[in-house]
Amino acid sequence: MIPATLRSELEQALGDRVQFAVPLSRYTSLRVGGPAGAIAAPADRDELARLLGICSRRGIPHAVLGSGFNTIASDSGFDGVVIRMNSWRRLEEEAEGRLRAESGVSHSQITNFCVERGLSGLEFACGIPGSVGGWIAMNAGIPEREVKDAVLEVEVMEPDGASPQHLRRDELDFTYRALRGLADGALIVSALFEVREKSPALVRSEVDRLLAKRSDAQPLNRPSCGSVFKNPPGDFAGRLIESVGLKGRRIGGAEISQLHANFITNLGGATAGDVQALIEEAQKQVYDATGIRLLPEVRILGRTA
Repeated sequence: MIPATLRSELEQALGDRVQFAVPLSRYTSLRVGGPAGAIAAPADRDELARLLGICSRRGIPHAVLGSGFNTIASDSGFDGVVIRMNSWRRLEEEAEGRLRAESGVSHSQITNFCVERGLSGLEFACGIPGSVGGWIAMNAGIPEREVKDAVLEVEVMEPDGASPQHLRRDELDFTYRALRGLADGALIVSALFEVREKSPALVRSEVDRLLAKRSDAQPLNRPSCGSVFKNPPGDFAGRLIESVGLKGRRIGGAEISQLHANFITNLGGATAGDVQALIEEAQKQVYDATGIRLLPEVRILGRTA
């Protein structure tokens, strides 16, 4: 619950770009989740800085949400302020071989931009759900290439709203499906990617190949949060889950996908509790059978039971 005085302060800072007690199920790709104390959509860097400053002074937790992928919102909701960055969609070539994308730029937007202009280097990310901010935060990628291989610089705003800083690739600590070393609550504003000129037809051909491969292997026709678990060294989480017979396992409205066992889909009416129960069952059965601990790739937003 957001106190009345804080509610007033947020409304003064953001006007109608802040809402209160809104179900997070509306804003997450899995379509589960209870209410957020507040959901704010700052219009620019100054407004974002003011919002972060308010949260910092008041000791109110905040979390960032772009397209809502890679996130399971708790049924209990989130008591703080959820900052939505999906309207931050500026995308431009800054110079030859350099492409600047704000954190809300979607995977389809950046892919189409690169295809139209014949810019190569980001084909691997086509179809990876979400937006640029999430890509950076989780070092998104495929076995052959990750975001860390393409990023030149990341613009970050400190959790207290201090002026953004631009961190070069050699100052960033990318690991498998994570970006380490940023202050807790720091926010990714934009990223600078390295690209190179190439025939638009060749860029399109590679994009089409990768999209077809993804479509054949992943359940894109139902709500999901993307890959649930990180792949353990030398193996694949989906293979391990399938090996213990959990493909198609249902709890409530949630199902371990029959197409790809590292996806959990919402068949309709699923809760975060249903999804969490499937996650825990997969972890237990895989560990009991193989001794391998599956580590979640998704984040849990809010209180868990």
